[in-house]
Amino acid sequence: MLMNTEGKSAVHLARESIEAHLAGMPDPRIPDDAIFQQQRGVFVTLNTIKHELRGCIGVPYPVMSLADAILNSSKDAATKDPRFSPISTKELQKIVIEVTILTTPEKLEGKPTELLEKIKIGRDGLIVKYGHYQGLLLPQVATEYNFTTKEFLSQTCLKAGLPSNCWLTGAEIYAFKGQIFGELTPGGSVQEK
Repeated sequence: MLMNTEGKSAVHLARESIEAHLAGMPDPRIPDDAIFQQQRGVFVTLNTIKHELRGCIGVPYPVMSLADAILNSSKDAATKDPRFSPISTKELQKIVIEVTILTTPEKLEGKPTELLEKIKIGRDGLIVKYGHYQGLLLPQVATEYNFTTKEFLSQTCLKAGLPSNCWLTGAEIYAFKGQIFGELTPGGSVQEK
């Protein structure tokens, strides 16, 4: 778990990374906290002030340092999310940034009905894998849309480009937890959610 000061630094790093990237400048300085050198999964989410998604990209597995994961994910969320056009410097002033630090995803074992008991809405994010298909939904998605556990599993299947019931027919299900830090206003104060 990150301390509040580290979470604030993570969000500030994400914003500074996007600002530098859009201006054609080098990456910002990495915070000195040791946590930023640890390998962690992370997602950076960009929302408008009206709470509309504007970009979300991340690294689900701990394959690089937290600092590198934030730098890469923030730039990609702003400019490479295929669902959206790239964000401009002017638009960034109206964007609220959220950073979700992930635990290592763990495969859930058991019959499909047993999976329902292992997933807690609001605590767990999900990854569904089947063949070369994979989809991920962050923990906050389930609470934002008031999903039941079945709906959350089904929506994660759909995110993977699979039938909504693939969790019943052999898809692998992984769960992870996320610690979420976000700006209250664009570039403003940061709090843990």
